[in-house]
Amino acid sequence: MKVLVLGSGVVGVTSAYYLARAGHEVTVLDRQGSAGMETSFANAGQVSPGYSAPWAAPGIPIKAIKWVLMRHRPLVLWPSFEPRFYGWLARMLANCTEEAYERNKGRMVRLAEYSRDVLRDLRASTGIAYDHRERGTLQVFRTAKQVDHVGDDTRVLDAYGVPYEILDRAGCVAAEPALGRVSDKFLGGLRLPRDETGDAHLFTQRLAAICEGLGVRFRYGVRVDGVHIACGRVAAIETDVGLVRADAYVAAMGSFTPALLRPVGIRLPIYPVKGYSLTLPVVNPDAAPVSTVMDETFKVALTRLGDRIRVGGTAELAGFSQTLRIPRRATLERCVRDLFPEGGDLGRVSFWTGLRPMTPDGTPIVGRTRYPNLYTNTGHGTLGWTMACGSGRVLADIVSEKAPDIPHADLALDRYAA
Repeated sequence: MKVLVLGSGVVGVTSAYYLARAGHEVTVLDRQGSAGMETSFANAGQVSPGYSAPWAAPGIPIKAIKWVLMRHRPLVLWPSFEPRFYGWLARMLANCTEEAYERNKGRMVRLAEYSRDVLRDLRASTGIAYDHRERGTLQVFRTAKQVDHVGDDTRVLDAYGVPYEILDRAGCVAAEPALGRVSDKFLGGLRLPRDETGDAHLFTQRLAAICEGLGVRFRYGVRVDGVHIACGRVAAIETDVGLVRADAYVAAMGSFTPALLRPVGIRLPIYPVKGYSLTLPVVNPDAAPVSTVMDETFKVALTRLGDRIRVGGTAELAGFSQTLRIPRRATLERCVRDLFPEGGDLGRVSFWTGLRPMTPDGTPIVGRTRYPNLYTNTGHGTLGWTMACGSGRVLADIVSEKAPDIPHADLALDRYAA
C-alpha cells in the first residue's frame, strides 16, 4: 500500500520507518530541507518514561498561579484573543482531577514504557547512534518542601511499576559526581535509573537515512496546504507543487496538524506550547552532567549529549510565536550556572525555541480518524522524543490492520467524542 506521511520530525520519521518495515511504499513530505528541523531539532534530550505524566493534575491550577509570579518561572502565559485557546485551556482544567489524572497517566506510561522498549530494539537491529546514554534521570530538590513531598511522585511510580531511588545529597553526588562541586544548592533527589538520553535531531536524521535504505522517499521543501476529500475518503494532499496521492495518509505535523485537518471537519484539541533550550560545548567533562539532571524548582532539564550540554525548559503559551525571549534564556542560564558552573562554556551557546503540540489530557492522538484512510500521530507535547518509536510502531500496526502490542483504542481522537 502507498502511504503518505506528512511531517519529518521524530514522530513522522519513526512512523515512516515502521510503515516501511511493514512492507508499505512510503513517501514523506516536509516543508523543511531535511528531517527533524523543527520541534525535534533541539529538545531537552530525555527519553523519560518515568516522567510521563500529564500537565493536567490535581493542584496544578494553584501551582500555575505561583509559577507565573516567579522571576524565573517555568510557566509563561501571554494574553490571547483566540477562542480555540480558551477551549483547550478549559479542557485541560477539566482534566485536573484525581480520576482524570490516573486515567491519563496510565495511558502515557503505557505508551512511553513500550516506546523505550521499541527504541532499544531499533537500536539493536540497526546500530543507530545518536549520542545516547542509558544512565537514568536525576530530579534534584532544592527545598525541604520538595523533599518532604517526594511521596507524591513515588506513589504514582509505584502504581505503574517504575523503578526509582530516593537519594540524599551524597546519593545525588554518587549518581552525578559534578554536583559535588555545588552540594549546597540542593538537599536530595529522586533518580529514575531506566530513563535514557539522546539527541533527537541526530536520531531523526540518521533514521531518515535508514528509511531511505528501506525505500522510503523523502520530498523536502514541499509545503502541505490542504486535504482533498472525495467519496468519504482522502483523495489527495494539496501542496505548493501540486496534488500528491496515496492509498493512506498519516498526519504527523505536530502543532500544525489541527490547522491542516480542521477544514475537513477533524478538530484536534492540540495547542502549541513553546519550549526553549540552550546548547553549549562541554569544557570540563568532570564538571558536566553524566546524564540528565532535572531541576525541580525551575522545571529545567540539563542533559549530556556527547561533547555538549543541552539545557531545556519553560512552557510558554504564546500561540505560534517563535520569538526568542531573553528572560527565558536567563532562566536556563541560571540553572546551568547553579548546578554545573564549570561544565560548559556559556560564551558559545546556541539559543533555540520550538512548538510542542500539547493535548488537554497529555496523551498523543494516535490512530484512525473519521476518514478510513486518514490517520494521525501527533499531540505528544513535551514527550515526542520519549514516545516517538512506540507511537510510530502502534500507528504502523493500525495502518497494516495488525493488532498493536499494547492497548491503543484510548489513544485515538474519538476519546474526545464525549
